[in-house]
Parts: sequence; C-alpha cells; structure tokens
Amino acid sequence: MASVNTNYGALVALQSLNKTSSELDMVQNRISTGLKVATAKDNGAVFAIAQEQRGRMAALGSVMDGINRATSTIDVALSAGQSISDLLIQLKDKAVAAQAGDLSTDQRAALEADFSALRSQINQIAGAATFNGANLVNAGGANFSVLTSDLATGTTGRQIQSVAVAGSVPSLSGFVVGTESVAAADDSTFNLNGVAIGTVDITATMTVGDYLAAVSSATGGRVSAAYNQSTGQFTYRAAEAVAVTNELTITTAGTARSWLGQGETATAVTSAAVTTAVTDRDFTVDGAGALASVTSALTLNSVANAQAAAAAIEGAATTLNLQLATMGSQSRALDTQKNFLSKLSDSIEAGIGNLVDADLAKESARLQSLQVKQQLGAQALSIANSAPSIVLSFFR
Repeated sequence: MASVNTNYGALVALQSLNKTSSELDMVQNRISTGLKVATAKDNGAVFAIAQEQRGRMAALGSVMDGINRATSTIDVALSAGQSISDLLIQLKDKAVAAQAGDLSTDQRAALEADFSALRSQINQIAGAATFNGANLVNAGGANFSVLTSDLATGTTGRQIQSVAVAGSVPSLSGFVVGTESVAAADDSTFNLNGVAIGTVDITATMTVGDYLAAVSSATGGRVSAAYNQSTGQFTYRAAEAVAVTNELTITTAGTARSWLGQGETATAVTSAAVTTAVTDRDFTVDGAGALASVTSALTLNSVANAQAAAAAIEGAATTLNLQLATMGSQSRALDTQKNFLSKLSDSIEAGIGNLVDADLAKESARLQSLQVKQQLGAQALSIANSAPSIVLSFFR
C-alpha cells in the first residue's frame, strides 16, 4: 500500500543508520583512547578488575620507592664503613710502626700525632653518613623496617622464635654455631604437622646467611628463617595454615642449641605486612659497636701501649668488616626484591593490557567497514525518503 503518512522503509533505514553510527562512535572512541574498556559502561566486570590491578601497580611503585630509599641509606652507610675500615688500616700501620724500640721521643710523638688525627676522622665520617635523615653507623642511630611487598603474608601459619640472647649469639658475627664444638652429626631438622620436611647440616664454617638460606632450601621454601642482630633471635615461619598447636618444631642432633630454636613452642601468626629490618650499627670511637676497643685512651707513647693499640685495632677491623659484609648482603637482598617487584609490575601491566587494550589493527579495519556502511545507510535512507513522491504520479 502506498502511503504518505507512514514510510516503513525509511524507518528501517534510519534504524540501521543509527546502529551503524553508534558502532562507529564506539570504534572511534577505542582508536582515540587505545582502550576497548575505557569506562565501567563499556564492561563493568573487566573495568573493576583492571582498576584493582592499577591500584596494585601504584602500591608496588610505592614499595619500590621505599626500597630505593632504604638501599640508598645502606649504601651511604657502606661507603662510610669502607672509609672507616681504610682508616683502621692506617691506624694499625702507625701502631705497628710505634712498636719499634729504636724510635726517638720526637719520632714517637710524630707517630702518635698522626694516630690521633686519623682516629678523630672516624667519628666525623660516621656522623656525616646520613641519607634522608637516617644514619646507620653513628651512635644513637635507629633501626627501621622496609616494606618489601604490597601484600600481607595472606595466610595464617605458625612461627618459632628462638631464645633471645643478650647482645648477640657467641661469635655470631662469624659463624652461626657459636663457640661450641661441632660434631659431624649436628643438624637441625624441621618438622611440620609431625613430618620431617628438611634437615640443615650445621658446620663450623657456616655463616648466618648460609644458615638462613639453607633453612629455606632444605624445606623447599615451606619454612623461612630470619635473624635479628639486636635481640640475637632466629625466627622461623611456616605460612601453611594448620590446626594443631605444635605442628612446627625443630630438633637438633648433637649439642642442644636453644638459641637456634630447638625446643621452642610454635605460635600462631596472622597476616602481616612483609618487611625487612635494617639494623643500625655503631662505627664510632668510644662507642658500643664494632669500634668499642678503639678508644680515645689508646696511645703510642710506649712499645707496650703500641702493641695493645695494634691488637685493639685489629679486633675492631675484623668486627667492622664482618658487619659491613652483613650490610652488603642486606643491600643485595633489597636489590633482588626490587628487581622482582619491577618484573611483577611489568607482568601486571601486561595483564591489564590484555583486559582493556584495544586491538588497533582490528579497529582500523572495522572503522573502514563502518564508514562505508554509514555512507550506504545514508544513501538507503535517502532512497526510502523519496518513495512517497511516487504518489504524485497517481494524480497526473
């Protein structure tokens, strides 16, 4: 039926053109933003996931900033410690030279003047080793914790904390076994839920770092170990959620070492921030740290006093160098964690891209197709709109 009141063909053509225009707007928006999910309107579920991961990326950035600050603080302390170690070498050189019995009074006085001048530089260096307000080598410095993950431990597990030892475990700066003799059978066996999951063989030359790494390696990562130099305590953590009270235990063959954790009761732990403690040191003269034996009372005014000074300096140098090695290990550990977090951030960013990024090659092809389709739709609407004019020919 021919009618001038209703043009069904034009209505269909208009609907088709509107749909094409809507699709074209969507494609143009994807091309301009590079995103197929730019707002929650595009895909609410995917947008929510992407926003959550963007938040985690921001958190990882903050964690890495904190690690960078901590690393810089440790590096400044290491630079100061290395300079102080060099000064100790020069001090020992002066002390050894002063042990000669044929020195004149003036020569001995000159050596002692050099000795005092070098010794006075130690505190100057230690006091200047500050980064971002933190000094790890000056008397009165403060410990601080470095956040090393954006997520908490995430699970309830168990941990063992060894008996606290005043100062530090005997000879801990050198070896984890202390001053006790070590037998061939000495080892620490870790038990979880009543099953032995790993054994660490304790040797006379095992360092603290060696022992901590061996715990993780022997247990396949199911138990992690840490050591606090300030309290002299080892802490062992099993992240696996468990129901019984003493499911994490340590048994040590040979000589009992309660300060390694043997016989201590496991306690429940809940989710907590993952941090690494950075311990302050005291590299000052007359201080309570590594250079406690290098006092202002040391003198070279006699052969006997020079010998005593040389012995005191040698002992201080040994302790200082071991503490510098520990600080260097901390710095490397933080660098390793930062590299991991950087790779993790890159992976998360790639995952977000997989969710929300538009395939621009495909969108370009769709754009061309929709532009042609829009032109054809406009032409079809024009033809449909001209249909009622045919009615006029009926009245000629």
